[in-house]
Amino acid sequence: MIIEAALKKDIETAIQDCYQTTVDDFVLQPTKKDFEGTYTFVTFSLTKALRRAPAEIGQTIGTYLAQHSPVVSGFNVVQGFLNLSIKAEAWLGVLRDIHNDADYGNLPANGQSVMVEFSSPNTNKPLHLGHLRNNCLGDSVSRILTANGYEVVKTCLVNDRGIHICKSMLAYQKLGHGETPESSGLKGDHLVGKYYVEFGKEYKKQIEQLRAEGLSEEEAEKQAPWIQEAQALLIKWEDNDPETVALWRKMNGWVYIGTQKTYDRMGIAFDKTYYESDTYLLGKDIIEEGLEKGVFYKKDDNSVWIDLTDEGLDQKLVLRGNGTSVYITQDLGTTELKYQDFHNDRYLWVVGNEQDYHFNVLFAILKRLGRPYAEECFHLSYGMVDLPTGKMKTREGTVVDADDLLDEMVQTAENRTRELGKIEDFASEEAQNLYHLLALGALKYFLLKVDPKKRMLFNPEESIDFQGHTGPFVQYTYARVRSILRKAAENGIQAQVPLTNYALHSAEQDVIFHLSQYPMRVQAAGQDFSPALISLYAFELAKIYNQFYAELSIFSDPDPQAVQMRVALSDAVARTIRHAMGLLGIEVPERM
Repeated sequence: MIIEAALKKDIETAIQDCYQTTVDDFVLQPTKKDFEGTYTFVTFSLTKALRRAPAEIGQTIGTYLAQHSPVVSGFNVVQGFLNLSIKAEAWLGVLRDIHNDADYGNLPANGQSVMVEFSSPNTNKPLHLGHLRNNCLGDSVSRILTANGYEVVKTCLVNDRGIHICKSMLAYQKLGHGETPESSGLKGDHLVGKYYVEFGKEYKKQIEQLRAEGLSEEEAEKQAPWIQEAQALLIKWEDNDPETVALWRKMNGWVYIGTQKTYDRMGIAFDKTYYESDTYLLGKDIIEEGLEKGVFYKKDDNSVWIDLTDEGLDQKLVLRGNGTSVYITQDLGTTELKYQDFHNDRYLWVVGNEQDYHFNVLFAILKRLGRPYAEECFHLSYGMVDLPTGKMKTREGTVVDADDLLDEMVQTAENRTRELGKIEDFASEEAQNLYHLLALGALKYFLLKVDPKKRMLFNPEESIDFQGHTGPFVQYTYARVRSILRKAAENGIQAQVPLTNYALHSAEQDVIFHLSQYPMRVQAAGQDFSPALISLYAFELAKIYNQFYAELSIFSDPDPQAVQMRVALSDAVARTIRHAMGLLGIEVPERM
């Protein structure tokens, strides 16, 4: 039973019978905690059409519903707000439906497909904290869209070419002395990232030396020997020089193996991976097409541009005068390739907000080119992640490495769990698995509970707290509920919802109401591409269940109906928490 739908239908009938008119749309919202009731019908919008005072309308409709609605038990009117109380039988019907629905929280298939591109790793460095927010967002949004009935394709575009890759390669050529992941004991992505940092250090020294010799900052940056050598290496790569390509393949191979280990550790996977080295030339044919259509124009130096000033943007270069691609060229080609590969109905890019302008330009160009998918492209722009120590810079070696952070989180989870002293009977492997679940739960939850659009400060110590709005708090609540369900099974107690004649306690009603809101939260999270809505819901449900648990006894109540109903309620809570946390990519422990 969906109470909101039943109420809306009954209210429409009340308006028709009492005022001989119909209303297309009206507001039905949860009642504020200061007032009695569960749902509130706002009558102000009817005053003009009905020529009645808001309070009078509320009184008339409330009286009608109390007499005729099968779900309304009573009402009160506060000015233009009609607060409605719901019958216990209706709430029990809701719980019964939830209890019997093994797929609760998943919406029906909608026949639509969506591609979610996220992660975008570089092959010159390991994943860092910023990548973690990107990965968590992309993975969670994919799960939420799947729950909303979409067929989801998860893709990743690897940035495996360009000057930044050549910087690592050059430093390795000069300083590596044949070092390998095996000889160094480093993960491959960490080893390559080490040489990217070494390049940055030497490049900085060379700039300082040239400035001391009288060059400007800009001139020094261009004339520093290592940057010129890196640019020469890039030209060799583009010319398919065998030695350069061999080194590129070797170092990229190290990074792929190392990065995959991090993905596996986080539970991140993709359906399709694209590589910039395969796609960066694809957009050139589209540029030619756009020139023929008059979408683009050439300047005297043979470079190709588009004028987007009438859209609040500016004139944008899409192909250099020497015929080489820029990022927008590549993205035009890659987007076309993705469409040809999958023909999705929607396309979503999970990329930081520093690329807002780039995607505005990309989408504007796609529309002018008349691409059939142009209107269904969306940039999920998210804020950067800061630490208590400030911003991160890869070239200076000040980033927070993803693997190091995960190790720190696991250690913190172990320390906190041991402080609570509740795992003495855990085998070593079970304890280690628990620490891993808690660490990932804390990390993912903390990164996802903030609205994606907002910049955020990540605090590892705060994230692992077992109290408050954290992943471990929700995980701990789930483990508590599972313990209750195991005890019920051991004592042969069935989870059963009474049909009638049960005096529903307000604490039970609160939990059922919150459970009933879950499909709508899933839908809203899908519409807004916001895992934050799911994390907040999971926290609220855990908190409300804990209040219920503190207020009411489950097993010592003398009424067997109450015991069975509360076990059924607990089972519904456990399944819904597990589903919600699953949408965040977080596993929940059976005990802790």
